[in-house]
Amino acid sequence: MSSQTPSHKPRVAVVFGGRSSEHAISVLTAGAVLRAIDREKYDVLPIGITTDGRWALTADDPDRMAITDGRLPSADELAESAEGGVVLPVDPTNREVVYSEPGSVPKALGEVDVVFPVLHGPYGEDGTLQGLLELSGVPYVGSGVLASAVGQDKDYMKRVFASFGLPVGPYEVIRPREWEQDPAAARKKIVDFAGEHGWPLFVKPARAGSSMGISKVDDLSGLDEAIEEARSHDPKILVESLLRGREIECGVLEFEDGPRASVPAEIPPVTAHDFYDFEAKYIDSATGIVPAPLTAEQTAKVQELAVAAFEAASCEGLVRADFFLQDNGEFVINEINTLPGFTPISMYPRMWQESGVSYPELIDRLLQAALRRSTGLR
Repeated sequence: MSSQTPSHKPRVAVVFGGRSSEHAISVLTAGAVLRAIDREKYDVLPIGITTDGRWALTADDPDRMAITDGRLPSADELAESAEGGVVLPVDPTNREVVYSEPGSVPKALGEVDVVFPVLHGPYGEDGTLQGLLELSGVPYVGSGVLASAVGQDKDYMKRVFASFGLPVGPYEVIRPREWEQDPAAARKKIVDFAGEHGWPLFVKPARAGSSMGISKVDDLSGLDEAIEEARSHDPKILVESLLRGREIECGVLEFEDGPRASVPAEIPPVTAHDFYDFEAKYIDSATGIVPAPLTAEQTAKVQELAVAAFEAASCEGLVRADFFLQDNGEFVINEINTLPGFTPISMYPRMWQESGVSYPELIDRLLQAALRRSTGLR
């Protein structure tokens, strides 16, 4: 922590945007977070990372961080300058943020006490930004390097869960070299998987979120197109069998005494879409059922599994855990999201709202948890 006077308010850098395909979702999340932060309690510095990776100073204007007439927002458009850059020193003894433009004297923007990274996907949610902040010695909201990386890579996530005895569904992985060197063999690997588990299959990027790049494949004829779509987001792809059942989500939040689970939610079948894809989530404003219509025993079980997944991956701060409740009554964990969306229709804040934690309190709890933690090994 930087030295504080009694009147000092912690300074929060809200970092958003980024280089991943989930750039726009990050901007939406940032707008919602900026609206919710208690300005009586915190000073705020919004920093947008453009699509090419430049850290830009942006206006504190949540109204410009929303979907307008179906058009997604961008940090590039919010940047106050087309060339200026924000620099966070990689020096644990100095938290002075500096802004500079070509031909101008760098300007100090003051110290930052905590970073709220609201980046989704690679180069933000995957441990890369978390590693930079560890080097800088700046506390930050959410999971550390390892948990962030595990939570981003669905292959290793499932391996971790399975090693802890958590129930995961059948899946296959096609690594970049497999497809690039012998696509016929890679394709056969998927067809053999379908022969064992049946069609349809879901083909998805191994390290993306917000349902980006996912295709439902009903037979062999659609396989190559689905692979190329997934590989446009990530050269490593995941193939999963269709799990028949209900989609259940549960939030986990770090309290002073440890992680607790929210009431669960159910994502009902979306009739206009084959599955709960990007458009269903963000454009068509599909909404889940909160709380999910489960029995008391089912609710307790999914909450137990959500906290177990949080602990298995060594998560911190927050997680949204996604499950399938199969027709046989058993839960299977699909994935965790270490930085779930905070858009107005996002399930994570809605689940906690129903659990008695308001949106502003949720943001406050996440910031306070981050300020309590040290950087480095813990």
